[in-house]
Amino acid sequence: MIGRLTGTLTDKNPPQVMVDCHGVGYEVDVPMSTFYHLPALGEKVALLTHFVVREDAQILYGFATAPEREAFRQLIKISGVGPRTALSVLSGMAVAELAQAITLQEAGRLIKVPGIGKKTAERLLLELKGKLGADMGLAQGAASISSQDQSDILQALVALGYSDRDAALALKALPKEVGVSEGIKLALKALAK
Repeated sequence: MIGRLTGTLTDKNPPQVMVDCHGVGYEVDVPMSTFYHLPALGEKVALLTHFVVREDAQILYGFATAPEREAFRQLIKISGVGPRTALSVLSGMAVAELAQAITLQEAGRLIKVPGIGKKTAERLLLELKGKLGADMGLAQGAASISSQDQSDILQALVALGYSDRDAALALKALPKEVGVSEGIKLALKALAK
């Protein structure tokens, strides 16, 4: 199995990139979270990979970080979730956001990802609970806030039009033992800066 590629980035055509490794060009499909952090063409790049062999194709998937690759591997183990859907999930939300959605059992955040319906989102939450959520989920600063309060604050911020990422960052900055209404006020102040 090909576990890692290090070479020169020769082509970027989302979601696919080409990495030249000593004269051999590898086409690698990457999530957008990895794509946005790639260097310029002609620069050195290193990607962790996952190699998928099917009856009709051999496809290499690349990731900037080990948690991204692990999340991808956990996602493709789920019935009905293939590599393309897993790539779409990782393109739609960061690993920490996915882990937080799993920890807080928020199907609504997963449904926003193209290709994920209500049933698939519920299956993801059920099968990934304890696999992704516990390890990569809540930030230390927000861990003392009850998960229900945290979920309510996060949902309120998203409903007000903030991105999942911005809302999660604001949530991390909240003080310990904050209530829902006070948490929303403080988060909105932080986001207004």
